[in-house]
Amino acid sequence: MDGDALHPIGELARRTGLTVKTIRFYSDHGIVPPAGRSPAGYRLYGADAVARLALVRTLRELGLDLPTIREVVDRKIPLPDVAAAHAEALAVQIRVLRLRHAVLMAVARRGSTPEETELMHKLAGLSEDERRRLVGDFLDAVFGALGAAPASAGVMRSMTPELPDSPEPEQLDAWLELAELSQDPDFRAAVRRLVEDDAADRAALGGAPVPRRHPVAVVRDAAGPAVAAGVDPDSPRADPVVTSVIAHYADALGRRDDTALRHRLLARLVAAGDPRRERYLQLLAVVNGWQAPESLTPVLDWFTRALRARTPAVTTGTADTFRRA
Repeated sequence: MDGDALHPIGELARRTGLTVKTIRFYSDHGIVPPAGRSPAGYRLYGADAVARLALVRTLRELGLDLPTIREVVDRKIPLPDVAAAHAEALAVQIRVLRLRHAVLMAVARRGSTPEETELMHKLAGLSEDERRRLVGDFLDAVFGALGAAPASAGVMRSMTPELPDSPEPEQLDAWLELAELSQDPDFRAAVRRLVEDDAADRAALGGAPVPRRHPVAVVRDAAGPAVAAGVDPDSPRADPVVTSVIAHYADALGRRDDTALRHRLLARLVAAGDPRRERYLQLLAVVNGWQAPESLTPVLDWFTRALRARTPAVTTGTADTFRRA
């Protein structure tokens, strides 16, 4: 279209690739008004109509509504302001769609019941504040008054999931499972026992921090090579491993190696080897974007078997001593 010449709607359709019906629709809504009429009463359009329709088509494809588009093409509102507001709205929609996708994928993968699906949908739709309250409730249930101890602060931080504002699909999926797991009363009680065990070890030293490494870390370092070498935990080759770990634990608590101490360590390692705890840590790493933790199940299973083989069964008297320890 050239200069001031006016052209019929058919010519405008040919130049824009839009149908006559679509152009007439936009024209009726005042978005692309005709510049005049032919003697027969047909609509005629000016040279600016092609550019105006190109902009309208672009804005429609971006999802803007017709009233907003009319204000933009009439220059009543700045296009950058409209774009910013629409982009923000789309970001919310994208997040909602990602959450829905994560829920549906989890339902399909797990074969979830209607009740489980409803719970996952609820967890996926939590706001940031609601997620924080959910996590805070879990940590309060696990740590209770023990959470006020300085030694617990770092542990609590290391157990806190922080879902990003724009999470990846796998992070959303991990959050759903982690949130669901954190609501399990049995899991809460199991983690609570671990926290109480650490507190008991500190109390055994008059409240001072337990020196050296955590018993689980000691077992990992001592038993790891034996597991890798295929050593049978019931064989004499496992004796030095058990002896070294027990010596470290007894020295850390200022205790002597006896049946009560060994059962105390066994109880701690069994609790630490709970597969739900390991799963929580794996999910936590995904949600927070951390490196995946190594699985301690092989070394813990190996060592607990080796320690049981070298520890007398608990008698009534020994059990009482164990409870007082």
